[in-house]
Order: sequence, then structure tokens, then C-alpha cells
Amino acid sequence: MVTFNEFKRIDLRVAEVKSVRQHPGADKLYLIQVDLGGEERQLVAGLRPFYRPEELEGKKIVVVANLEPATLRGERSEGMLLAAEGGEDVVILVPERDIPAGSPVL
Repeated sequence: MVTFNEFKRIDLRVAEVKSVRQHPGADKLYLIQVDLGGEERQLVAGLRPFYRPEELEGKKIVVVANLEPATLRGERSEGMLLAAEGGEDVVILVPERDIPAGSPVL
């Protein structure tokens, strides 16, 4: 069980998706370039079965920004986007309003 104090350490921020391309070595992964308010990062996400690149590009999403970078199938991932899974659907969490990239999610 995660305590409230542990949860408070998670750095959730709004990011804007700049580009999406298919991972060259994985059928279900995308390489997603995001802007975190002046800081560009790459995320590796398993969204290919659920979204086309044009459905993601330009979207504001919520990212866990303070994770250690990881290498997934040979590509560096510098964060994790938040999504909800329900049955066979996966839905990316997006801000309801137009919030600037880099804004904290409280």
C-alpha cells in the first residue's frame, strides 16, 4: 500500500505530444516526443493497438516526470504517460482545459 507521503513524491506534469513514431523493433510500442514546458523528452508507450499517431500528436497528456529513465526494447524512455484501461479500451488521461506544458498536476 502506498502512503500519502509516498504518493506526494510523484511528479505529475502536463506534457504536449510533439511527435509519434513507431518503435522500429516492437509491434505495440510508439516512440513519443513530448514537451514538458521547454524540456523535450522521449516516452516509450504501448499504445499502437489503441491509437494512431495523428490521434496523439498535439494532445496534452499527463506524465510521471520523476522516474529514472529506462531502456525499453533498445530505446530510452524518460517518463511514463498516464492511461486508464477498461476491458479492451485504453484511454489516455488528458487535462480537461488547455493547461500549459510543464504545469504540475495536483
